[in-house]
Amino acid sequence: MLSTLLLVEDNPDDVELTLRMMKRHHPGVRVLVAQDGAEALEQLLGPNGEDESPPSLVLLDLNMPRMGGLEALRRLRTEPRTRLLPVVVLTTSDREADIAESYAAGANSFVRKPVAFEAFEETVRLLGHYWMGLNTPPPA
Repeated sequence: MLSTLLLVEDNPDDVELTLRMMKRHHPGVRVLVAQDGAEALEQLLGPNGEDESPPSLVLLDLNMPRMGGLEALRRLRTEPRTRLLPVVVLTTSDREADIAESYAAGANSFVRKPVAFEAFEETVRLLGHYWMGLNTPPPA
């Protein structure tokens, strides 16, 4: 079974790097991209989202235009289809308030996005290994 990951990220460099690292370390994972929270909600909850199985994991940035990650996460948790969907906040923020708000909104994990290339690669590798390999997802 092919696992799917939804990457919600507005920085094109981070999108490209994450795609490269997922392809290198987790070639069996299909990666979809949304550029902000509104686009992520459309993919997950819109008319086309109802026809597809939800992704195995959402990697969610916090600070994005149009709709930020926290607002999107709160909305996902109110919908029956996405209430249990694993969501990892992957952001450059280390603000205690962002961490607390992310967990309060229903995040399954909060990971600070490393700046250094090697550390970023290792973070993506480990996230994919745990969430797409070791973790048992909630039943559909």
